[in-house]
Amino acid sequence: LNVNQMGNLLKVLTCTELEQGPNFFLDFENAQPTDCERDVWNQVNAVLQDSESILSGLQAYKGAGQEIREAIQNPNDMILQERAWNSVCPLVIRLKKLYGFSLRLERALQSLLESLTCPPYTPTQHLEKEQALAKQFAEILHFTLRFDELKMRIPAIQNDFSYYRRTISRNRINNMNLDIEREVNNEMANRMSLFYAEATPMLKTLSTATTNFVTENKTLPLENTTDVLSTMASVCKVMLETPDYTCRFNSEDTLLFCMRVMVGVIILYDHVHPNGAFNKSSKIDMKGCIKVLKEQPADNVEGLLNALKFTTKHLHDESTPKNIRSMLQ
Repeated sequence: LNVNQMGNLLKVLTCTELEQGPNFFLDFENAQPTDCERDVWNQVNAVLQDSESILSGLQAYKGAGQEIREAIQNPNDMILQERAWNSVCPLVIRLKKLYGFSLRLERALQSLLESLTCPPYTPTQHLEKEQALAKQFAEILHFTLRFDELKMRIPAIQNDFSYYRRTISRNRINNMNLDIEREVNNEMANRMSLFYAEATPMLKTLSTATTNFVTENKTLPLENTTDVLSTMASVCKVMLETPDYTCRFNSEDTLLFCMRVMVGVIILYDHVHPNGAFNKSSKIDMKGCIKVLKEQPADNVEGLLNALKFTTKHLHDESTPKNIRSMLQ
């Protein structure tokens, strides 16, 4: 059975008697939007189209550490001050662009949540009917984890930005010419500063967006949102632990994609559900999910296990079973 013959993204393959309900194969490789999905799909696609260039921009980020150090060590050497300032300004413009992308991503996520949670359908029915939107939701999570993994390795970002802010306030006192303030004014600098201070800024953006979505839609039960997340987590888990499914992936990348998405929805669920993802009442089989990750080559999953360890909210709650905590030690 090749992927194309399978046709639609969500085939209900087996309906087990277990609590997790139906198991699907999510065709992350080939889902195409139906007419009902097209408007939201186009809107989200316009954002996702830029995600690769955002990641490569972040990957290529070389800080101005050297120039800043020299300027600080020689405060009276105007040439070095100038050189540091001229190195930092274009970097700040680039950081503004990355921050701006997080705001676009937030809006895209909220449109997807609206589509994937609205009554009268269950999350399972939504994911079946709106396969291409489910895939986009997965792509946003995939992007987010990659962005945050990269950002964690670039301490220069915060150093560059705080140097920029110090210099700006000093220059304000000296009435120097600050063209860049039109690009990054004080309020924008404050918001960017909060964003980059986060260990995982994109994840923080998404969990805040999801939490806001839930609080703003008073009439929509919280379960509608968290069930979409837990259903996606179990779908990814079942796909990863079932050789009959994994052998259908055309590319090794799809396996990694699946793992990142599973971890992404777990973290979101943990931030949005009042009891989190780890306790016994959680609709996510955490033990099964962690086990699946641990069966993969360590290089592929180290970052993901760390994300579960360090970016979830409820792992260290009293209610988290000890065996789950020790699996993540």
